[in-house]
Amino acid sequence: MAALDQKSPNVLLQSLCCRITGKSEAEVAHQFQYAVRVVGSNYAPTIERDEFLVSEKIKKELLKQRREGDAALFSELHRKLQTQGVLKHRWSVLYLLLSLCEDPRKPSRVGSYGALFAQALPRDAHSTPFYCTRPGSLPLSYPERSGPGGSQISTSMGTSGISSQSMEPCLSCQHPGLHSQSYMTLDFLQCCSCGLAGSVCVGEAALVRDILYVFQGIDGKFIKMSNADNCYKIDSKVVLCKSLRDTSSRLAELGWLHNKIRKYTDSRSLDRAFGLVGQSFCASLHQELKEYYRLLAVLHSQLQVEDDQGVNLGVESSLTLRRLLVWTYDPKVRLKTLAALVDFCQGRKGGELASAVHAYGKTGDPQMRALVQHILSLVSHPILNFLYRWIYDGELEDTYHEFFVASDPTVKTDRLWHDKYSLRKSMIPTFITMDQARKVLLIGKSINFLHQVCHDRTSPGKITPASKSTDSPKDAAELLSDLEGAFQGKIDAAYFETSKYLLNVLNQNYLLLEHLQAMRRYLLLGQGDFIRHLMDLLKPELARPATTLYQHNLTGILETAVRATNAQYDNAEILKRLDVRLLEVSPGDTGWDVFSLDYHVEGPIATVFTRECMSHYLRVFNFLWRAKRMEYILTDIWKGQMCNAKLLKSMPELSGVLHQCHILANEMVHFIHQMQYYITFEVLECCWDELWNKVEKAQDLDHIIAAHEGFLDSVISRCLLDNNSRSLLNQLRAIFDQIIEFQSAQDSLYRSALEELTLRLQYEERKKQRDSEGEWGVTAEQEAEENRRIQEFQETIPKMRSQLRILTHFYQGIVQQFLVLIMTSPDESLRFLSFRLDFNEHYRARDPRLRASLGTTRGRRPSNI
Repeated sequence: MAALDQKSPNVLLQSLCCRITGKSEAEVAHQFQYAVRVVGSNYAPTIERDEFLVSEKIKKELLKQRREGDAALFSELHRKLQTQGVLKHRWSVLYLLLSLCEDPRKPSRVGSYGALFAQALPRDAHSTPFYCTRPGSLPLSYPERSGPGGSQISTSMGTSGISSQSMEPCLSCQHPGLHSQSYMTLDFLQCCSCGLAGSVCVGEAALVRDILYVFQGIDGKFIKMSNADNCYKIDSKVVLCKSLRDTSSRLAELGWLHNKIRKYTDSRSLDRAFGLVGQSFCASLHQELKEYYRLLAVLHSQLQVEDDQGVNLGVESSLTLRRLLVWTYDPKVRLKTLAALVDFCQGRKGGELASAVHAYGKTGDPQMRALVQHILSLVSHPILNFLYRWIYDGELEDTYHEFFVASDPTVKTDRLWHDKYSLRKSMIPTFITMDQARKVLLIGKSINFLHQVCHDRTSPGKITPASKSTDSPKDAAELLSDLEGAFQGKIDAAYFETSKYLLNVLNQNYLLLEHLQAMRRYLLLGQGDFIRHLMDLLKPELARPATTLYQHNLTGILETAVRATNAQYDNAEILKRLDVRLLEVSPGDTGWDVFSLDYHVEGPIATVFTRECMSHYLRVFNFLWRAKRMEYILTDIWKGQMCNAKLLKSMPELSGVLHQCHILANEMVHFIHQMQYYITFEVLECCWDELWNKVEKAQDLDHIIAAHEGFLDSVISRCLLDNNSRSLLNQLRAIFDQIIEFQSAQDSLYRSALEELTLRLQYEERKKQRDSEGEWGVTAEQEAEENRRIQEFQETIPKMRSQLRILTHFYQGIVQQFLVLIMTSPDESLRFLSFRLDFNEHYRARDPRLRASLGTTRGRRPSNI
């Protein structure tokens, strides 16, 4: 050693080792060998030249000292410095400022030569990442590295005293524990080599090359994909320190993320059933991977430059694991976002896929949000194209069922509006509200309804001028950024124009409102003169058994009634649709039970007046017709009573029976009048007024259909025709039957009484005639026969009286039960009807249930006594 130059680096380094350890030259061989390898290593410095981090540290230090104003001033000055090219080494200046701002009162971290030697190497030298190891995490003893035969590996010294073996850093060494500030202790110099059997020493350059392959999803020489653990793992034969192993694992995650995204795109790109939205999603992923590949190309080119120029390339340009970790931070965040998005979108397609992407963009991270928004603009582009073709042209070319409007080609034209088009709720993107989706459905449905049902040949462009569509994802992105403005405006404009045009066509060309009024006049008995005259003309026919009726006879009578009343002034288009219909005949039915008016509907108006609606109209007509018949019967009963009252004054024995008939008839008239008032004014007129107001304010055909169906439902419910009012309807029909029975009983009474009156008048006439001829008025036999006949008639009067009494009892019992039922009805109008039906509280006095119910309804709290 003495023969060597005393000023050579090796001699000086060995002398330094001897001085620090206090040992001889022979005893510091191991420490000297390690020191040489550290000085000659080619790894990234412990302090990265990151200008941003240093400036942030300075600002944090100023904020700790509560110097916010200085921190803001420093930030502004630093920004101005960056815009000028005066300084080339701004990081060095900032690092010097950071070092100078340290508190001089703090104890120095370098307390001795040993501590000084243990500090990190200067910035101009090369260091290893070992110094990032946690304190106390490494073993304190190190086996000597031996060769395959167990002998010490010798190193041949060159002219510089550094062997080629020592030039490669031993990355598998485990170093002793460090101080809290990550500086090496004196024991760090005790390591010379490691001697693990079968182990492989790998340089950082080799790891960098492997990592670059892993970034592309390709297995490297030392880092390979583990299918069992679904991650990249370093070969177990490669021995690395914990910091390098952790750094490599963190970098290898990028390759795993790449593989996950690439696997999804490869499997879906060839799947046609994935649809246009899915293909757009795959294209957006490919676009992101393309940017990622561009970065990898830059890294590969830099690695190639290093290979061409040798390992002595400057530190500023060399690739290290730590540099890769910094450079791949943003790509890793993007790939993580894409991988999470891929997981979230598994099994989704079409609008559901767009909803998943949109939901994932609700984050506070601006970079992640911008990425997802960019992907969403690509994914939503096909959906918006579907939407614009639908609302402007009425065309729906959704081969893979991605759009939220579904079409059923098996539906016939007459059910186009109701059944052919519907919403796929699962495919409605979350950035489109349900109200917007409903309007979109109505717009396209209206265009197709005009073309296919109304046979309107007006081009969609004249109905709604088409605005600019989303020709590119950029247009889609602009539209998505203003969902409540431009997007909502386009949908609203198309909705209002199309719906307005459709309603004008239905009202002007197909007389929709006129047909609606015709339903009210004829099927709901609104045309009073026509209904009364028709009933008068039909009375002889309908009194016959139902099996003897012929429809053409009834149709002739209907036409006669139309020509004789104000109905003749209605539109001919309406009158030709009015017809007679005979219901199914049951044994014992009369014409009154099977007769019904009918109204034929077809074409576009059948969309509003569907079969279900017409069946409702038929049920309401039968109920109203039956109630009208009761009014007609009671009118005939009253006429009979008024006409026969004077005739039967000469038969005083009938006064009690006739008085009983008058009382019962008046009860029935009062009941029917109140029911007719309730049905006509409180039900039909109120519901019709509400319907007409809704129809006038309707903005689309769906509003008219909904209002019309609501009108029918309300009429059926309040006319006691729904399932909840079945018991009430049965009681009401029983009351109607009692009225018919009473008519029969009174007709029978009057028939018998008039026959008896006629016989008595004939007897008196014969008696006067014989007196005028000078003969005896009657013989004894004739007088006895007359008295016997009168006696027989008088004997029938108690039977008549008992029959009427029984009829009255049954009628009042049914009315009483009817009142009990309507008192418990949830309909307030029905409960108020009970007050009018029992205006004198006759039934309330008879039934305690009515007493409690009426008291409660009138505001008096029932007693618990």
